[in-house]
Amino acid sequence: MTEFDWTPLRAALAACRDAGVDVPLWWRDDDAVAMTPALSQLSQVSKRCGVPVHLAIIPAHVDEALPEALDPAQFVPVVHGWAHTDYSRSGEKRNEFQTLRSGSLAETQQALDKMARLFGARLRPMFVPPWNRINDEVTHGLAAQGYRILSTYGPRAGARLADLDVVNTHVDPIWWKGTRDLVAPEQLIADAAAHLTDRASGLADAHEPFGLLTHHLVHTPAIWTFSEAFLTEMQAGGARPWTMETDK
Repeated sequence: MTEFDWTPLRAALAACRDAGVDVPLWWRDDDAVAMTPALSQLSQVSKRCGVPVHLAIIPAHVDEALPEALDPAQFVPVVHGWAHTDYSRSGEKRNEFQTLRSGSLAETQQALDKMARLFGARLRPMFVPPWNRINDEVTHGLAAQGYRILSTYGPRAGARLADLDVVNTHVDPIWWKGTRDLVAPEQLIADAAAHLTDRASGLADAHEPFGLLTHHLVHTPAIWTFSEAFLTEMQAGGARPWTMETDK
């Protein structure tokens, strides 16, 4: 396996331990619709690492055979928008639920209803907006529909928003604006270490689960390798796997 220099991350995790700061670790993977070889590989990585995957599934396109194909011990199904359609206008970043439009809340309700029908009690009421972007109108309508958690990308501004818990992701190994291969590993490690150091020193929210964000359908070998090594290294440094159940 490729060797990475984990020195900064190990130091940051040690600082968290010394400060008595727990590091709950969670894993979100986006854009699932059906069982594929890539999704099978994701399951194998999860088993080896011992970290369940919160699988963000696109409701409009989900294969109705997917629930039976997913191992409940490895996957926690959550709602990923409705159809992953880009409604951005000129000058806007890609999004499904950030650009104001009629029908958005009807789609989020439809998404939750369909996913609940397919997955039943296995579904967790987390809304993951495609491209991690969402407007205030939709955000403020989610809780009344039955959602309990909102998840995007980047350190959260607060633990609660519009009657929802906020649980974001913090590390994305894909260089989306470049090669779409692995971001320079030293940069990923440095960024993760900096955030954990801020937690240890009280400069960042030390209670938010620390999230890895992946997209199994577009992984290269380098992304698979880094993701597995990162999850393993985090746990070796004291991070504990988190799911919505572990905080109950």
